[in-house]
Amino acid sequence: MINYQIIARTNGMVLSILGLLMMLPLFVSYYYDSSGDNMLFLSAAITFLSGETLRYYGKSSTATSIGRKEGYIIVVLAWVSMSLFSILPYYLGGYISDFTKAFFESVSGLTTTGATVIKDIESLPKGILFWRSLTQWIGGMGIIVLTVAIFPLFGLSGVELYRAEVPGPSKERLHPRVLDTARMLWGVYIGLTVLLILLLFCFGMSFYDAINHGFTTMATGGFSTKNASIAAFSDRGIQYILLLFMFLAGSNYAIVFYALKREWKKVYRHEEFVTYTTIMLLLSLSVGAGIYFYQDVALERAFRDGAFQVVSIVTTTGFVSADYTQFFPSSSVLFFFLLFTGACSGSTSGGVKIIRHLVLFKHIKTVFSKLVNPRLVVPLQLHDKAIKKGYLQHITGFIVTYGFLFLIGCLLMSFILSGTEDVFETALTAVATCLGNVGPGLGGVGPTDNFSELPHTGYWLLIFYMLLGRLELFSVLVLFFPYFWKQ
Repeated sequence: MINYQIIARTNGMVLSILGLLMMLPLFVSYYYDSSGDNMLFLSAAITFLSGETLRYYGKSSTATSIGRKEGYIIVVLAWVSMSLFSILPYYLGGYISDFTKAFFESVSGLTTTGATVIKDIESLPKGILFWRSLTQWIGGMGIIVLTVAIFPLFGLSGVELYRAEVPGPSKERLHPRVLDTARMLWGVYIGLTVLLILLLFCFGMSFYDAINHGFTTMATGGFSTKNASIAAFSDRGIQYILLLFMFLAGSNYAIVFYALKREWKKVYRHEEFVTYTTIMLLLSLSVGAGIYFYQDVALERAFRDGAFQVVSIVTTTGFVSADYTQFFPSSSVLFFFLLFTGACSGSTSGGVKIIRHLVLFKHIKTVFSKLVNPRLVVPLQLHDKAIKKGYLQHITGFIVTYGFLFLIGCLLMSFILSGTEDVFETALTAVATCLGNVGPGLGGVGPTDNFSELPHTGYWLLIFYMLLGRLELFSVLVLFFPYFWKQ
């Protein structure tokens, strides 16, 4: 039997934390003497009180652990409720007066997609822009993991919640207890964010811009305080720093932790990380060479722009330092395929993830080997360990489901956008970039445009796809099957 009281209690904790975090932009707004103070305070108060109301409703629950079904329900409801309450600063303040667009911006922030409906970003008050960046930082590692880390204070165990929330199929534990793992993940996440902010500030960014871009880089989110995104910052040092930290943010956080502990054997023996690094290097060199030979730019600039945009798209960050559709004739096709790559499992990135591509490639290689020699026994291994049959089935099912959802989304989006320019290109990339939580696409939603001109029906479709992508498809889709709700 599903325990709805513990669901209410846990979601209440999530909203209460969100309400407290919503107070931070109030201090930013006060410091810079910008408008929106009253609406920020009202938004924080409404969110916090709503959370406490839910906690009060669920306080009679005597359960000390969250079951598998409750875990999935809590995760989905938490992301939906966080998204709904996160629109308050935009909507109540009148900065995004259309509810659908405000909800889209909110979901885009918390899912770290980075797609925006705001045409003039720099016109918004600093407190609102700070909240916009903060939503991505909260969503990056997942407020659910933060909640799990403090569960002992409330006498709860959140193993199932952790399983449902942590991105990617590889939930490698750094410590034997899930609570210690969640705390360690947040320790690494916060530490890298602080280091990035300090480096950006030292290289010439204002402290305000450094904080905002530190938040959205480590979250692989891509929201910027500038209309031109990273292209607004001409200093090459800033771009190289962001490039490095985007790469780190797209890495498995277990690997980052091992690197900090100087356990290098675990780093270079990790197949997914080695594959991820190799792909980044080869693609960056290839795109850089294409830019250099096609455009009249310096060698360093060509390879910097190429590497920056490759890393930005593969890690699903979505920062833009240059218009990648103009790099060379086939660049649009290349970057379209990169929307389906994704970075490492256990990172803050979205997308399919390198580990799934790697396992599928190994499986295909085994199939061809058996066609040549049917008696050949080829063990399927990853990280020097045998891949279980159930794990392979899960990955295959995920990729097939991902492709099916993409095709259905493209058909629906093409119908919704009928009569507009670049229908096919816009529909394909809008669905791909939202399902992969990337941000910019091509056509009408390309790097020099945004999502402000879509029909309302299109926004709701993309909102659903952003949530699907952030929660790894199955965490959401399982709720639509009748057997989930049976006793």
